[in-house]
Amino acid sequence: MAKVLGIESSCDETGIAIYDTNLGLIADTLYSQIELHRQYGGVVPELASRDHLRKIIPLIDECLIQAKCQLSDLDAIAYTAGPGLNGALLIGASIANSIGFANQLPVIPVHHLEGHLLSPLLAQNKPSTPFVALLASGGHSQLIAVKTIGEYELLGDTLDDAAGEAFDKTAKMLGLPYPGGRYIAELAINGQETYKLPRPMIHSGDLTMSFSGLKTAVLTLINNLKDQNIALEGQVLYDIARSIEEAITDVLVKKSVLALKKAGIKTLVVSGGVSANIRLREKLDLELAKIKAQAFYPPLRLCTDNGAMIALAGAIRLDQQKFTYSFNVHPRWDLTTLASNG
Repeated sequence: MAKVLGIESSCDETGIAIYDTNLGLIADTLYSQIELHRQYGGVVPELASRDHLRKIIPLIDECLIQAKCQLSDLDAIAYTAGPGLNGALLIGASIANSIGFANQLPVIPVHHLEGHLLSPLLAQNKPSTPFVALLASGGHSQLIAVKTIGEYELLGDTLDDAAGEAFDKTAKMLGLPYPGGRYIAELAINGQETYKLPRPMIHSGDLTMSFSGLKTAVLTLINNLKDQNIALEGQVLYDIARSIEEAITDVLVKKSVLALKKAGIKTLVVSGGVSANIRLREKLDLELAKIKAQAFYPPLRLCTDNGAMIALAGAIRLDQQKFTYSFNVHPRWDLTTLASNG
C-alpha cells in the first residue's frame, strides 16, 4: 500500500490530490485561474506562475486535511514535469522536490499527457490495455496506441490547432467568455446544425487532423451574417454553436473509429478537456457500438487538468524511479519517449 501526493501546475490550474493504491483517490483539491486570465482572453504565463506560487502550499495543506494524514504518512510525491508552461512547471517541481527532500520521500516526475491518458482509470468503469487513446484538449489532439502503460505509439496528430483550441478560438469570435469550449457546448444544446461547416481532413484516409480551416470558416460565416445585419444572438448564436460542435466532434469520432480499426483494438480511452463534451461522448458511444468497441472516459470533474491523474501516474511508476532531488522540467516532451513501466 502506498499514498502518493500529486501536484499539477502545468498551465492555469493548481491541482493537488492524494492517491492510495488500496483505497483509490482519497483527497482532491483544485484551484482554477480562469477568472484571472479571462480578462486577457487566454493564459498569461507569468501571472499563471505567480498564482501557482500563492495557491500551491494552502492546497497541499487542504488536501492533507481531507485525507486525514500528514506529510509523514505519505510514501511519495509526484509532480507534472512537462509539457506545459516553463515557469508554472518549475513551481510544482521545486515544491515537490523541496517537500520530498525535507521528508526523505521519493519524488516522481510525471508526463502531463500520461496523466490524462491514465485518468479514466480513476472512473468506476476502468479500461485495460491494450487500447487506443484520444487525447483532446486545448493543446493536443492526438491518437495514441497503448500496448501497456509506458509503451505508446503516436498514430495521429493535428497539423495545426487542437480541438480544444478550435472551440476556444471560435467561442472568442462569438464574444463568449474564456475558456469557450463549455460555453459552445451549453449554447449548442438549444441549437440546430443550420450552418454546414467544413470537417477538414475527415476523408483523408489517415489519422491526421486539422482544425484551422474550420476556424477560418467560422470567421467567414460570422462576417457574412454581420454583412446581412444578422445579430449574433438568440437562435442564430445557438445554431452557430451547434454547427461548430458538430464539425469538431465529427472529425474526432471519425478519426477515433479509424484508429481502432487500423490498430485492431476494440477499446478507446478518451481524455483531456474536450472529453467532457457530452455530444462527443454520445457520438463515440453510438459509432463504437456499431463496430463492437467500447469507449472509456474519466469522471467529468477530472477531464481538465487535476492533481488526481498525476498522483495516479506517480503511484503506477513508483517502483521504477531513482531519486536524486535534482530536477528538470520539459515544456515540450514527446509522450512516446517515456520508458515502459514493465
